[in-house]
Amino acid sequence: MARYRGPKSKIARKFREPIFGPDKVLEKKNYPPGQHGPMKRRGKQSEYAIQLAEKQKAKYTYGILERQFSNLFKTASRKKGITGEILLQMCESRLDNIVFRLGIAPSRRGARQLVSHRHITINGKIVNIPSYQVKEGDVIGVREKSKSLESITASLAANPSKFDWLEWNDAQMYGRLIAAPQREQIPENIKEQLIVELYSK
Repeated sequence: MARYRGPKSKIARKFREPIFGPDKVLEKKNYPPGQHGPMKRRGKQSEYAIQLAEKQKAKYTYGILERQFSNLFKTASRKKGITGEILLQMCESRLDNIVFRLGIAPSRRGARQLVSHRHITINGKIVNIPSYQVKEGDVIGVREKSKSLESITASLAANPSKFDWLEWNDAQMYGRLIAAPQREQIPENIKEQLIVELYSK
């Protein structure tokens, strides 16, 4: 399965945001990577460069590759409503992201691994596709044999679910997607309108 395997801190420094979670390198070097470091003179970015950077940020944040992201945008643009918001809702509705939001995994990478290794169920059936689109009312649970996994119990203890659009049953270890999140309920610092403008060219 293809995914980004390069240096995470370098990407976080490029966007000056902890895209992959807390990052000590970013705290120490809060400037873009490069040979000349913070002293490099950086020219004014073009409109296209700003839009492209925003798309790249969204891709790295959700762990989606180019073709997959492009297909998501095409699907979002065919639906009624604000395309940018629908695009983010679809990213948030991915199974790996829901597992992360519920607190079952401490990061999206960890969530992707749990899904791929068949630890996660939807409506009682094992689903091992990280990009699976969870629908309203779907029940996302931890497989019975996996409920005692230390990585899952430690993550749930440290990161309890705190999103209005998700509900979590701690005793039974399952959650439910109540409704697709509204834009103000999505904490990611992504300017989705720039992405729409980029793809509309």
